[in-house]
Parts: sequence; C-alpha cells; structure tokens
Amino acid sequence: MKKVLEAASRPNPSPLVSASDILKHLPDRITAMKALQCVAILGLGLLSLVSATSSDCIKEHNIPFDLNGSKFVYPWRVKLYQFETQRKQRLEMAFMDVAPTGKPNGKTAVLLHGKNFCGPTWKKTAEELTAAGYRVVLPDQIGFCKSSKPKTYQFSLQQMAMNTLGLLDALGIDKVTLIGHSMGGMLATRFALMYPSNVTELVMTNPIGLEDWKALGVPYIDTDVTWAQEQSSTYTSIRGYEQATYYVGTWDPAYDTWVNMLVGIYSGSKAIDYAWNQALIVDMVLTQPIVYEFHLLKPKTLLIIGAKDNTAIGAQWSPPEVKALLGHYDVLGPQVAAMIPNGELIEFADLGHAPQIQAPDRIRGLLLIIPDVIRA
Repeated sequence: MKKVLEAASRPNPSPLVSASDILKHLPDRITAMKALQCVAILGLGLLSLVSATSSDCIKEHNIPFDLNGSKFVYPWRVKLYQFETQRKQRLEMAFMDVAPTGKPNGKTAVLLHGKNFCGPTWKKTAEELTAAGYRVVLPDQIGFCKSSKPKTYQFSLQQMAMNTLGLLDALGIDKVTLIGHSMGGMLATRFALMYPSNVTELVMTNPIGLEDWKALGVPYIDTDVTWAQEQSSTYTSIRGYEQATYYVGTWDPAYDTWVNMLVGIYSGSKAIDYAWNQALIVDMVLTQPIVYEFHLLKPKTLLIIGAKDNTAIGAQWSPPEVKALLGHYDVLGPQVAAMIPNGELIEFADLGHAPQIQAPDRIRGLLLIIPDVIRA
C-alpha cells in the first residue's frame, strides 16, 4: 500500500501554559486535596508543580540550561516530570508538551525517540501534528538527553513504559496516539502491550527488535566493553554510523544538528553516567526482543519501514556469517506486519532508518490520516 500526502511545514510556537490551563487537565480521579498537595506557588503565584500524587510532580519553572548533561536548545519549552522509582531514587524525565496550533481535535500524540535520538528529532512531525489539531507530548526517556542519568538503574522496556504512563497520568492524559521510532518503536510496542486501553492507534517507524539478534548468533559482551565503546563516541564515529544506517550513504548538512546534539551529551557534564546508561540500554535492547509478541497487539497499528535500513544491535562485534543474517528490513517489515492482527505496512524502498528525518514530507501525510490508513 502506498498512500502519501504532501503538506507544507507550518511554524509551531509554544504558548505559555497558565495555572488555569494546567488545572483543567488534571485527571478527574484526582481529588481536590491531592491536587492541593502537589501545587507549589513560586514568586507572584506562579504555578510550578502539578501532579497526581504528592511524590510525582511536574516542574515548569527554573529549569537549568545545562539540564542533566545536555545544553542543546529545544524547540519548545522543556518541563520536568519528577518521580521516585527503584529504591526511591528521585529522577527527572524531561519533556515538551506542545499545544495544538490548528483547530484542536481533542487528541494527544506521544512521540517516543530512539537510542541515538531525543525529543527534538521529532520536531517536523510534531509541527505537522499540532497544526492538524493534536496536542503533542515528546518525552526524553530516563538515561537520555535532558533526563536523569542515574548511576544505578535497571533499564527495561517495561520500566520505561511505566515511567511514560506516569508522565501521562501526571498530565491528565488517558488515551493517546502512540508513535515510536527505532528503540522508541520497541518501547511503543511494549507500552501498547501493557496498556492497550490507553492507545487508540500505534505507529512504529523502523522499530528495532523486529528480530532476535541473540537467537541469530550475536555474541553477548560485557557492559563494561559497551561502556568503553560508548565513551569513545565522537562526531566522526556518530556521523559515520548515521550516514551508513540512517540516510543510505547520503548526508545533508541539516543532519549535523542531531550529531552535534549527541556529541554535546557525550562530552557534557554527565558524560560518564550517560555513556554507562547507554551501555545498559544496548544490553536492554539486545536481550529484550519484542518480535515474539507482535501477535498480541490490540490497537490499530501502522508500521512504517525504510527498507534500506540495516540496523542490527551487535552486528559490529558479530562474526561475518552472523552479521550477514541481520538487519534486512525489506524482509523484516512484511514479516512483522503479517504478525500484527490489526496492522498495516507502508514501506519506502529508498529510505533508511530515520524516514521522519530523511524524508519528512513523505511521512507526515501518513501521520495526519492515521485512522484512514490503518484498516479497521
């Protein structure tokens, strides 16, 4: 099936959110007393924190420029979801919450980034969705970008899904259109499996985890080895990998924005902890395949595949005979689509791992007609 709409990019300013606007979004199940426990007044009555519990709060003001090791300037206002998890660690999940710029349609889209990505890499997609009337939430997962980089943390897709649900609960959001790319596609799948009633539509763009790399022969390596590899990341190494995998050997100077975004974190104030978190996340995606559970998905699902993608975790340390088996997305896309009960596949033969960055004009039309593209 090929159905692509062309749409012009539109500017998407981020309006400031007033106290009354935030309070309107509190979930009905939150009692007035609980709400009062989670409101902190700063200065001349500015609303700083709103949440569903006294320990989980949304911080909107006094956000530092160097936020958890990232100085990258985000396209919209950054807020923090603060919560306790895993031995009561107090962590921060950075996110952007962008209001519709077009006529509101009452829907919320949540955009989940991949391993070498952050919320801002969804910028063009978010602009189109907000222009179409969506509220758009773009979180940075724990261990990434502007979010906390804990020294000790058990990374799992289930934990990430729980953290994301906690953020949505704190924002008073129930049902969402869930869109995930790369590792974010794995996470979106896990979220939809755990919380199917919260997902109206699921969209996966070149998700990883479409095959079980370890079952295909990828050797397991110690996380200290991966940690050393992560610490050695440079502009040259990141660009080389992205050019070969994400953009099918091509390079647009605009892609440098996203390379430099990562370089800034790898060399930033949380560089060591960031590299360690990334090593643990490599271990997570290698050992937690989702390919065995696609048949259990309940939401309507759109799978978008750039068929030139060759992403395969562990290919770089695998023997040649194993490496040859991995990362054939032209084959994996149709295989996985056939497993999903309510799924639709749209494949782009000439695109790589990041279609929403490589060819945003071809992707955004699909996202604006999600209910029409995905068969009932």
